Amino acid sequence: MLTPDSAVELIANAVHITALIVCVLVLPSLLGGLLVSIFQAATQINEQMLSFLPRLLITLGMLVFAGHWILATLSDLFIETFKQAGRLVG
Repeated sequence: MLTPDSAVELIANAVHITALIVCVLVLPSLLGGLLVSIFQAATQINEQMLSFLPRLLITLGMLVFAGHWILATLSDLFIETFKQAGRLVG
């Protein structure tokens, strides 16, 4: 039976995994952007492509590097959710 406690547990687990995946993709890009902005401030170069391209490349690199883990984590989440769905409905 789907109780409020089990619904909160399902949603909390999904939010936790989503936040973890977003952190894996976004945090390296933020650090790269910080380094580029420090470089731009030190050299007074105000080129927009200089700030955009490294962040894009870092994000794509993280997708390549952590893509297998991301897909495995999401598939585990969905498999576990569908296993619990049968028990929770009836």
